[in-house]
Amino acid sequence: MKADKKDIDKDLRAEYDFDYSKAVRGKYYRRILEEGTNVVVLEPDIAEAFPDSAAVNDGLRLLLDFTKKTHRIVQSGRLG
Repeated sequence: MKADKKDIDKDLRAEYDFDYSKAVRGKYYRRILEEGTNVVVLEPDIAEAFPDSAAVNDGLRLLLDFTKKTHRIVQSGRLG
């Protein structure tokens, strides 16, 4: 059953009323180019292993910690 626009408009709160005629396409385009963004797109196999941002952050923190510890071992000459 498809809801018509009048029914949808009745259900929306006033603060959600958005006038798309005043929207500006690409408003933040330059800012993203200059400042960058923190959005990262994961490959499907990685996304399956890390289902949410908390899992990704935990995995990366473990990797950083491991790298720091391993670096100290290599620098001190304990390996090899």
